[in-house]
Amino acid sequence: MTSPADDIALYVHWPFCLSLCPYCDFNSHVRDTIDQGAWRDGLLRELEHYAARVPERRLTSIFFGGGTPSLMPPETARAVITRARELFAPDPNLEITLEANPTSVEQTALAGFADAGINRLSLGVQALDDAALSALGRTHAVSEARAAIATAADIFERFSFDLMYARPGQTPDAWMRELDGALALTRGHLSVYQLTIEAGTPFFLAQARGDLQLPDEADGAAMFEQTQDALAAAGLPAYEISNHAAPGQESRHNLTYWHYRDYLGVGPGAHGRITVDGQIRATRQHRAPEIWLKRALESGHATQNDTVLPRATLTAELVMMGLRLAAGIDAGELTQRIGKRPDEIFAPSTIDRLVGAGYLDWRDDGFNATPAGRQRLNAVVDALLNG
Repeated sequence: MTSPADDIALYVHWPFCLSLCPYCDFNSHVRDTIDQGAWRDGLLRELEHYAARVPERRLTSIFFGGGTPSLMPPETARAVITRARELFAPDPNLEITLEANPTSVEQTALAGFADAGINRLSLGVQALDDAALSALGRTHAVSEARAAIATAADIFERFSFDLMYARPGQTPDAWMRELDGALALTRGHLSVYQLTIEAGTPFFLAQARGDLQLPDEADGAAMFEQTQDALAAAGLPAYEISNHAAPGQESRHNLTYWHYRDYLGVGPGAHGRITVDGQIRATRQHRAPEIWLKRALESGHATQNDTVLPRATLTAELVMMGLRLAAGIDAGELTQRIGKRPDEIFAPSTIDRLVGAGYLDWRDDGFNATPAGRQRLNAVVDALLNG
């Protein structure tokens, strides 16, 4: 019988997009030409390098993210999936997710990805409003989004799509109408994110110039609460801050992150967390696509960082990830991972203050952020860690 410590997930980063969205700070790049054969070989070599460091694990999920991985040939996905199944013992319910954009070009490839082994699709819809899509720099129309969702429903047993709220000019009433329309298209899972402005993005510069006005804090909070209530009533309660699912339809791969389990990260800029000789190591690959490819082909990997995480970092990461979950953090597991009980890690006065403010639920067997606490999670985590 296996335990969670025997499990591992695999994240594969495909860094290329057709164009860059003004809000995105992911490791994404636009290239006129891509040597697909070389990229396939590079991903396989890096996968083999890291698999050798964590042998005899059970593979629970594979996630192709980006960038826009639906722009890769399905043959590349097939090669990675096949090799991963050879290198690890695949779980009988192995979840294999591909991120895709709902453009007409990418829709035509979905059947090929399903044949390659993808069994779960995540569509980057972002909005069901053409003007909003244009403002967000998206290259698809609402009609294409609806068509892509219909295609996904025909091909894949499991699929999800993303929506973004608190967009420029958006009101709570408009968001509620859009969310109602989205619910008619869902099957078991929906990811709903509040637009945040990340440093260095075009949106960040536009906001600094005064050219970008987001809804105020009260409207943003209202939209968050609308989302929680509407999706819970529709049978899709929040199991994480931004992710909603019917029971049993949660993203298994993302739960690996939030439960702070081991995962490999291959591809440019990919992060990983792996346990080697009882120590949790943080890995990160070189971000620049061309440098990554050269090193992966020459050396078998393009590792930029590979370090043992100190207890303070482990604690901070585990708390930040675990409190994103509605279920929160199990006290026994935290004690096992960190070596201290929760009441030895966090100041009692801080716990009392957060519980009294309605931001934290505290029990003998664990603790979780309340809905109000998850709305201001960074502040809650900062208070817990720093008193």
